[in-house]
Amino acid sequence: MIAIAAAIVLTPGSPLGLLTVAVQVLAGVLLPSATVFLLLLCNDRPVLGPWVNTRWLNAFTGAVIAVLVLLSVILTVSVLFPNATNAQVILGILGGGGVIALIGALVVMALSQNNGSATPAEEIAAPATSRDAWRMPPLDQLAPAKLSLAAKTWMGVLRLYLVVAGGLVLFRIVMLAVGNG
Repeated sequence: MIAIAAAIVLTPGSPLGLLTVAVQVLAGVLLPSATVFLLLLCNDRPVLGPWVNTRWLNAFTGAVIAVLVLLSVILTVSVLFPNATNAQVILGILGGGGVIALIGALVVMALSQNNGSATPAEEIAAPATSRDAWRMPPLDQLAPAKLSLAAKTWMGVLRLYLVVAGGLVLFRIVMLAVGNG
């Protein structure tokens, strides 16, 4: 990969500005998914034991992920439609996405209260002294993570977003590189 990157950079006339912007845009599209995987890891009791996230920390992280997804959507729209970067479009995406995120959060809160399930950190109330002694078991002793139906659904939605947004951004980058954009 380093050799390919060096060859591209050293090739006369290669669009280095476009490549730099393309890498940054793809990083912005991928950031929400990386944050979701980090949240899943932070709620994995076999890995973190008594150090798993609390309910409020999960709520905060969910809000951060919602903001990252909205910013990623704005970034994708601005790359695909450069003329649609006025304040009205951006505020429309933020407002509409914020309403959708709020409705989703309220639905999740209502469903979690109805079935009486606790967050991973509240399932087993470990004494504070056990945090000091906690050690993660060796990787070969950890069982595969078990995702709930809701987690699997949201992972599917995230995967669909990544495929669509990443594919459209890559298409736009290729079109700009060959001069048809």
